[in-house]
Amino acid sequence: MCAIGLIRVYVHGNIRIVIDFTASWCPPCRMIAPVFADLAKKFMSSAIFFKVDVDELQSVAQEFGVEAMPTFVFIKDGNVVDKVVGARKEDLHATIAKHTGVATA
Repeated sequence: MCAIGLIRVYVHGNIRIVIDFTASWCPPCRMIAPVFADLAKKFMSSAIFFKVDVDELQSVAQEFGVEAMPTFVFIKDGNVVDKVVGARKEDLHATIAKHTGVATA
C-alpha cells in the first residue's frame, strides 16, 4: 500500500499532519529544521509532525510530488490540503496556524 493510502487507512477524524520533506545535504533544510521543531512543539496538540528524508524514502517523496527541498505537506482527513515549498518561516507558521485553527501571535 502507498504512503497516502496508509495515511487514509490509519487517520480518522479531524487529524492534521504536517510532513517536512528534507535532505541532509540541503542547507535550507538545515536552516529551517529548528524552526520546524519549535513549531511542532507549539502546535503539538493540534497536529502530528513528521520529517521524511527524501534520500531514504524516495518513493514517499515522489508519491507526494516533492520536487524541491524543503517541502512541507499538510494533510487533513487523509488528503493533501496544502504545501509550502522552501525555507519560508513565516509562510510555514501561517500555513500551520491556518490548518490547525490555532491563532498565534
